[in-house]
Order: sequence, then structure tokens, then C-alpha cells
Amino acid sequence: MIKNPILPGFNPDPCICRKGDDYYMAVSTFEWFPGIPIYHSRDLKNWELYTHVLTDDEEVDLKKLPSAKGIWAPCLTYCEAEDMFYVVYGVMNSMNARYFDVDNFLICSRDMKGPWSKPVYLHSSGFDASLFHDTNGKKYIVSLEWETREGYEKPGAICMVEYSPENQEIVGYPKRIWRGGTDRGCIEAPHLTKRGEYYYIMCAEGGTGYNHCVTMGRSQNVWGPYEKDPKNPIVTSVPGESYERQDPDHLKPKYYNPNSVLQKSGHGSYVELPTGEVYLVHLCARPFVPELRCTLGRETAIQKMMWTEDNWLRMADGSNLAKLEVPESSLPEYPVEKTPDFDDFDGDELGNFYYSPRIMPQRFADVKARKGYVRIRGQESRTSLNKVSILARKLTSVYARITTKMEFVPEVHQHSAGLILYYDNMNYINLRKYYSETLGQSALSIIHLENGVKTEFLNTRIPVEDKPIYLRLYIEGRRSWFEWSYDGESYEKIGRIFDTTRFSDEYCKYGEFTGTMVGITCADRVLHKKCADFDFFEYKADERRMVE
Repeated sequence: MIKNPILPGFNPDPCICRKGDDYYMAVSTFEWFPGIPIYHSRDLKNWELYTHVLTDDEEVDLKKLPSAKGIWAPCLTYCEAEDMFYVVYGVMNSMNARYFDVDNFLICSRDMKGPWSKPVYLHSSGFDASLFHDTNGKKYIVSLEWETREGYEKPGAICMVEYSPENQEIVGYPKRIWRGGTDRGCIEAPHLTKRGEYYYIMCAEGGTGYNHCVTMGRSQNVWGPYEKDPKNPIVTSVPGESYERQDPDHLKPKYYNPNSVLQKSGHGSYVELPTGEVYLVHLCARPFVPELRCTLGRETAIQKMMWTEDNWLRMADGSNLAKLEVPESSLPEYPVEKTPDFDDFDGDELGNFYYSPRIMPQRFADVKARKGYVRIRGQESRTSLNKVSILARKLTSVYARITTKMEFVPEVHQHSAGLILYYDNMNYINLRKYYSETLGQSALSIIHLENGVKTEFLNTRIPVEDKPIYLRLYIEGRRSWFEWSYDGESYEKIGRIFDTTRFSDEYCKYGEFTGTMVGITCADRVLHKKCADFDFFEYKADERRMVE
């Protein structure tokens, strides 16, 4: 059996494609770099982090963008006629006054690892743009046309426009083609495919919250009209009908289904196997209950599907409820190398599983400056939306232990370095070593930011020597805390126990849609050049344990 989620932690909005025996999947990254991870598999069960599409943080400039903006819902397709991969992605610049100002771009490459072409601007008519390659050679862009006018259903309708590869621009203006296959409202995430005589439109409806789902429609003309699948939704966490077209809110916690481990199931993309089997990937979430807070963010799951005799796509078990365990395909098992638990920074390159907010990690993290260490150059405060030195990886379980060994000699109070649990720039806890003018020496203390309110726990401040120091973070369900040590064997707790559930889409007021990260960090708020050396970074997570 395949156990869900197949991509635990912050991996939302999956889009899957196939080239030969290889399956590739792209997910959203929002304000994090590198952008658009590509996961690879040959059996749909074992997945590896293969590469990233966006690695130029000047060409794709995310600096100063608030949390949850940036790269939304990439569409990854393979055009067999051209032997070419295409990625369409949106850069969400602003959601002020619910205007949702987004710019959509297209890039392509013959090799999934690049190089990718220069971005071609498509349009700014809504988000979740995706590309369809018709069998006659034409190409179309579908997206959610965001509605801002009074008296119109929010958030809008699915629109489509032809794309000219020769002129590298759209042909005319997008036209509305689809208002959904249910009355759940909040339609988004359109994908067009063709099978036999039918064009199929697959969308997410109900909002990317607890009423989320996957729906389909079909037509014999690419422009429609599209008929609804009579069994919509085809995948969801909350079966049944609901009328929510009048409510543009995406979260809708009243639709939490206590009978499902996977919540928020929706935003799907399917792939057909050479064997005739069909699988659909979709986002999901596993909240703390009763708080209904998803610390791990929106994750990626997979469901086994089938085509019916009357040419509709259904879950293979005949239901529409997203399952925790799914039958494996008939493809041969293909084990892949997993992301390592322990990184001693002995290589010549930084691991591809590290991320940083808004800038590439290589801007401040150097594994060549000192053999066997990563040297992190301090920059702005961790609340900044500009240049922050946080080297992080995705939290994939709420049962984890994170450890590092650091060498750092702060000289002024604006120097600090340490370990961080980070949701966004307004929500984090940071165990840091810094220079205390009160003590006249180096010290450890914890900084806590909760929805923008900063607390420094001076009552638990500890003076420390300027020698190597071990820092550790424990995450045990709802409880998270820090410890420290000189020898790496005998650890001492520091500070209070923090509420893990508050690092979540639902609790954080300044960001949403992402997920919690853990990492190492350094700040130099004077000259942006003070460095901290980290000997290793160990991330041990128990992904078998479910959120409770």
C-alpha cells in the first residue's frame, strides 16, 4: 500500500506529469527559495526531491513580499510532440483589499534539471494558471479570473485564452468558460486534459480549507460548454452537498470531518500510466484537533482512480473520500534516496532540501569557507521581508528532534545566531546566542514572535562561554521546547514550553498557505557580515506518528 501523505509537510498544490517511465511533480513555494520543487518517482510510491525550477532570485524577485505571497500553484506539463517540459507559475504580489494582483509566467526546458528558458509573461488575469497542449498543436492558458466587482459571485470563474508560442503572448483576452461542478463555491486550480472525444476540466472547489474538493466537467469543444460530472466532487475530505457560493472565505472550519484523517483534500492533478491505471495527486492537511490548526501546512497525497464505462474519472474504491492508504500501482518498485537526517556539511554544495525566505540560501550560506561546516553570514532581523539568513528545511512531522553544533562569538548586541522554529516573519521561536551588555558577555536566550508581538524571555537568559555549543529543539505534538549543551550528551532545558499548534495556517494572522520550517540562523544588524559556523544539522522526525 501507498501511505499518505506521500509528501509530508509544506508541499501544497501538486501538479503531476509523466515522461516515459518517469513521473514528476511540482508544488508551491510562496515566499521561499529555491522555488518550485520537483519531486521524481518511477513507482508513484517512492518520491525523491529531484531539483528546483526557480533558482535565480533576481530574475524572480520575491524580496519585500509578505508571507504567503510569491510563487503560487505551478503547473507542470510535458509536451510529447515537442519533447519539452513546461512550467506555468504565478507570482502573487498583493492581496490587499482582495484584489489579488498576480503576474503569470511560462518557462520551458528539454531537461527537468534545466536550463529553463527566460520567463514569458502571460497575463495577470487571476491565479492558478495552467497550460494545456491540444492534440492539434494549439496551446491554451486556463486560470481563475478573480472577481472584484460588487454584486458578482466571489472569487470568480475559470477563464481561458489561447497562447501563441510563436509570438510568446496570449491571443486576445481571457474568456469565462466554467463556474464549477458543485455549489461549494471558491473555484480555483483549473487543469485541462483531453481523452478520447472529450476535453476535461478539473478544478478545486470549496476553498483550500475544510470544504475543499476535486471536481470535473467535460465537453467535446475546448471552449465548452462543459457538463458537470454527476458524481461531483470526485475526491474530497467531506462528502455530500453544500451550498457555499455566497461565502468567499476559503477556510470554512465547520466542514471538518472527524471521520477523515486527511482534511482539506482538493486541488488535484491526475496522470495515466502505460498500464492503463490512473492516479490523482492532491493537497491535504492533518490538523491538531480540536484546535483545527495545521502546523505542517498543506501536504500532498495520492489516490488510485479509474475511468468509468461512460468516461468519467472516479476513485477506484467507488467512493470520493480521500484515503490514508492507497493500493500500489503495478509498476515495479523503485526505491529512491531519501533526504538525509544528518547533514555534516562535508560536501561541496549545500543540500537541495534547504530553503530560505525570499532569497537563495547560497546568498549567505557557504559550505566551502570551512571544511565540514556551513558558514552563515548574518543579515537583517528575522522579522524582515528583505534579506534574512535562515537556512531551513520543511517540518514533516510534529514529532521531531532537531540538533545543531554551533561556533559563534558575538561582539555587539545586534549579533545573534542559533536554532529556529519558523512559520513566517511574524511567528517564530528562536534560541539564540548573542552578546548581552547587561551580563557583559555572551548569553543564550529565546525570542518569541507571535502574530507580530515580540517577547524576549530574559528571566531564562543564561551566560555561556565562547566555545562550541549544541542547540536542540524538541517537537512533541502540541509541546515544543529548546535545550542546550556543551558536550552534546548532557542537555539542559532553557525557556518555557511553546504551543506547536500556533505555528499554523489557521493561527497566524500575517501569513497562510505555507507550513512550519526548522533551521539555523544568523543575524548581524550592524554590518551584515558577522558569521556563525555550524558543524552539522540533524533532523530526526517520526513520520509514522500522526497528528493527535
